[in-house]
Amino acid sequence: MGKGFSFVAGAVVGAAAGTIIGILVAPRSGSETRAMAADMANDAWDNARDMYEQGMDQARAAATDFGPMVDAKTDELRAKVDLARERMDQLREQLNDAIAGGNVTPAADVVVESVADAPVVDPEVAEEA
Repeated sequence: MGKGFSFVAGAVVGAAAGTIIGILVAPRSGSETRAMAADMANDAWDNARDMYEQGMDQARAAATDFGPMVDAKTDELRAKVDLARERMDQLREQLNDAIAGGNVTPAADVVVESVADAPVVDPEVAEEA
């Protein structure tokens, strides 16, 4: 218990001595130091607020620029989709007219006919080729 008491007593004496020396050699009075600390805290707060406001302004500007760009791209995409639909309708009409005119055989009939007419191939011969 003697070592623990000595340590605590030494810490208390050291803290007291440090406090007294700090007060005696301090370049400013306590009120000046507190005022200076308050000024530094206010400056830091003002800087943080300014940075926040600048960030918000940049975010607003980016959002303002982003909206019209999205609208333009959306309009461009809609125009391309409409053009593709018109082209698909034209091709569908041409194909229906060709089938109705008898100029084109439906694909299902072609596949059935070609399979029925195809020669039978020996699998061993097909592997060698």
